[in-house]
Amino acid sequence: MIARRLAPFALLLSAAAPAQQQSLPTEQPVVAEPVAAEVHPALWKVADADTTIYLFGTIHLLPEGLDWFRGPLAEAFARSDELVTEIPEVDAQTSQAVLLKRGILPAGQSLRDQFDPGQRALFERTLASYELPLNAFDRFKPWYAAVVLATLPLQRKGYSLAHGVETDLAARNTALARPRIGLETLDYQLGLFDSFPATVQRRYLFEVIAALPDLDKDVTEMVAAWRAGDAAKLANLMNAEEDDPAMIEALLTNRNRDWAKWIAARLARPGTVFLAVGAGHLGGKGSVQDQLDQLGVKSERVQ
Repeated sequence: MIARRLAPFALLLSAAAPAQQQSLPTEQPVVAEPVAAEVHPALWKVADADTTIYLFGTIHLLPEGLDWFRGPLAEAFARSDELVTEIPEVDAQTSQAVLLKRGILPAGQSLRDQFDPGQRALFERTLASYELPLNAFDRFKPWYAAVVLATLPLQRKGYSLAHGVETDLAARNTALARPRIGLETLDYQLGLFDSFPATVQRRYLFEVIAALPDLDKDVTEMVAAWRAGDAAKLANLMNAEEDDPAMIEALLTNRNRDWAKWIAARLARPGTVFLAVGAGHLGGKGSVQDQLDQLGVKSERVQ
């Protein structure tokens, strides 16, 4: 099921919609138990005579208490001159404007009116199970409803953007007064889902709904592989049940290819860069490393 494959991407997009999330019920999350196992997520580097670019795969939502920022990873970050993430820092006003552009249905349309009676009943049962009003997503396109719904089981388990890797890295980078740039814009990222036909968006929404009962278990398993630095297992988990090659190409493979070109071009300028993107982009067939290899640029695992 593609919902499992795209969960991390959807969780990233959910960060771009603070206004909708503020309307969700504020229940006390179940705090994840402390993790005793050592945390050492994977880190790679690409280098030439005067340039080093570290490649770090992130998890956008994490439970509190994972001590991942240490060892070679922390040393690499300290040595870097700039932070590169998928998108640059975006203020709430800009996020809201992009959401209105990409996520809102045309005037006079309602999301629930797009469903057949069976789909509408299932959708409304799902909202009720999370204590959401039945009209919570009426103004929104299907992709956006899917993105927000995908976060709900994780929030109940104590996963939060506040504990996510990007939030931590951004705070550390700001404290060091170092530049941060983005490989893409927020409008581009939200536009990826918005560009899919309504039929594809609705299918994705109901795949997410079907996956909700096990989504927290799936993501917890992915996080465990990330913590252990098991990039192969993580890639396998995230590639499980892939069933829409066109969607994967648009959301992952094409972007990996573009990012690899950016990395190859960046090697022409001296300096040290810490590049942090979703872990799903740095593992498996078509990964950023695969795309770099096709460009004749070798990557080396350093953690």
